[in-house]
Formats: sequence, structure tokens, C-alpha cells
Amino acid sequence: MIRLLLGFLIQLLSNALGLLVANWVLDDVEVSGTAFVIAVVIFTVVYAVAQPFLTQMALSKAPALRGGVALVATLVGLIITAAVSDGLSISGGALTWIEATVIVWIVSLIGVLILPFVIIKKKAEEKRA
Repeated sequence: MIRLLLGFLIQLLSNALGLLVANWVLDDVEVSGTAFVIAVVIFTVVYAVAQPFLTQMALSKAPALRGGVALVATLVGLIITAAVSDGLSISGGALTWIEATVIVWIVSLIGVLILPFVIIKKKAEEKRA
């Protein structure tokens, strides 16, 4: 249970970083204050639900699309989060949505890969002290 919660926390932090980087890089992406926390939770939950569903669809209908499932799940997460939350706004055209999707996906992926090592290193240093 602790591993599941830790994994969800790492995913939340990674997605928050992804949305913040997209906000920083793209003029048409805006995140706002305390509603941003709610937007990150919404995005993470939608992504967590959409990815397995889209993976199953890809495996049964078009196995070659399996690699793009994470990008599509990220886009779906952005669309739903922007629609139901005041914490995320994407006002640009299709190119902005594509750029935001790629940025959030890359930063979240890097975060999910790196954050566990940072946490483990911190815990190891605390035990040594």
C-alpha cells in the first residue's frame, strides 16, 4: 500500500513539474494558484484511468499504436483538466496543445524516472545521520 501511495505521489509531483514547465515554455498555457493543485490531481487521475484503457484499445485494435498511448493519455488528461478546472488554461490552437502534450509527457517521464532515486538517496542519507 505504501508503494502504491509513493508511486502516486511521484506521479503527482512529476505531472506538476510537467505542467509548470509547459506554463514556463508556452505563452498560451497558464496555471493558476491554489487551483493548480486541484488541476494536477485531476490530470493525474484522468491520466491514470485513460492510459490502461487506451493501452487495451491499442493492443486489441492496432498494436503498432501502443508506443503513442502515453502521449494520447497526456493529451486527454490536458483536455479534461482544462475543461473542468480553473487551475489550467490552454488558449492556443492545435500546435499549442501538441507542444503542451509533448512537454508535459517528457517532463513527467523524466520526473518518474529520477524522483524515486532522489527520494531513496535522501532516505539513505537520513539513515546514515
